[in-house]
Order: sequence, then C-alpha cells, then structure tokens
Amino acid sequence: MTVPPAPTPRTSAPDPAAPAPRTPAPDPAAPAPHTPAPDPAAPAPRTPAPDSAAPAPRTPAPAPAAPATASWPDLLDAATDDCLAALLAGAGQDWSRPAHDLDWTCRATLDHLALGLTGYTGLLVARPRDRYVTLFASLDPQAPVPACLEGLRIAASLLASTVRDSPPDARAWHPWGHSDPAGFAAMGITELVVHTYDVTRALGVAWTPRDGLAAAVLGRLFPDAPRGHGPADTLLWCTGRVPLPGLPRRAEWQWDGGVR
Repeated sequence: MTVPPAPTPRTSAPDPAAPAPRTPAPDPAAPAPHTPAPDPAAPAPRTPAPDSAAPAPRTPAPAPAAPATASWPDLLDAATDDCLAALLAGAGQDWSRPAHDLDWTCRATLDHLALGLTGYTGLLVARPRDRYVTLFASLDPQAPVPACLEGLRIAASLLASTVRDSPPDARAWHPWGHSDPAGFAAMGITELVVHTYDVTRALGVAWTPRDGLAAAVLGRLFPDAPRGHGPADTLLWCTGRVPLPGLPRRAEWQWDGGVR
C-alpha cells in the first residue's frame, strides 16, 4: 500500500485591493537624539602596564631540516638559505682570520664557494667528458660581506635552476667521478655546509649542518660512510672536519660523484 503524500499547505495570495501599510513619516518637530560631548577634563583611560612577570613571547623555533625525500634543487635551496643566514650572523667579525683549519681566510673561503658553485653549473651545462669548463667566478674583492653573500646566493640559484632543468640522464665530468644533476646538487650542498662550518667556527658563530641535508648528501656522495652516528657529525667526519667515537679525524678525503 502506497501512502499518499501529505498535502502542501496553501498560502493565500495577497489581496491586490488591500491598501499598502503606511510607514509614518518622521516628525520634523521631534528633537534629535542628544549625544553628550566628551568632557575634556576627564582623565584619559589608562592602559595597564605589561605584567613584568608574564612570560616573554617565544621566538618560533627554526624550520625543521629539509627531508631527504625533497627534490635536489629544493635541498640546495634549503642549504643556501641556512648557510647564508649563519654566515650573515658573523658579518661584523674579522673575516681576514683563517677559516677553521684551512689555509684560506674566511673571506677567501667565500671566493672558493662562488667559484665552486658556478663551476658545477658550468659543468652541468656544457657536460664535458674530460675537463673543467673555462668559466670561473669570483666576488668583488672590495665588496662588504653581505654583498658577497648575495653573490653566493646568485651562484647557488644558478646551480639549482640548472639541476632543475637538466634531464636526469645528463652526465658531466668531475675529477671525483662523472656525475648527474643530483650529484652536482649534492656537491654544491657539501661545499656550502662544510665551508659554512669552517667559517662560522672561526668567527665564533655556533652552527652545524642540518641532519636532513647531511643525510641526503651522505647517501649520494659517501656510500661508505660509517653507520651509527648522527648525519651531521658523519658528514663532518667524511670531509675531514671532526673525529667520531672510535674513528680519528681523516687527514685525506674525497667524495664519490659517480652515478650508482
């Protein structure tokens, strides 16, 4: 048995002959509402002083390390931002002093970085089989440190863009192994983080590479890296910067840029 639907309630149509309701006009003789003027002698409202016992606002924690699953250009961008921020923190120090355990001054180390990042870009563009490219880069020797860091950002951005635009099967010569775009990005990250460590150590700025960046580089360039240690410490050991428990500091080292 089908139950018929309930009837829809009817709404009566308005009577067109009915007069429209009248809205009374305002009485012009009625006084306007009175808003009292502020009393100039009244004391201004007091804003309570901040409570000295209240906790100070917290500075947001730094962003977490870039994950190793990020693309290589993104990892290179993250390394660039991190390293240049650390170097800028020491911009007011004496950059003529030697970088940590290097023959170069801190200022000369920046020149080395500019040359290396631009050189990797040139290798990936030209893709020679047995030689360096003929393009070299340097920083203005009269430029202040912040301007030099701008130059490093340009060089790193050129490398990241070239890595992003190169096909994965591209190959280019490097004395430590013919490499692909990912390999050259990893080389650029290694140069940035290792030499930032050198300079910040000399300038008294506390800084170490992020574990996420270090882990990505170790997996690409240092397949024989020891296990059981933090990625940042392991990368610094692989590049001859620090000892590890049970492992003395390396006197000689190099990465393996070959494609595996």
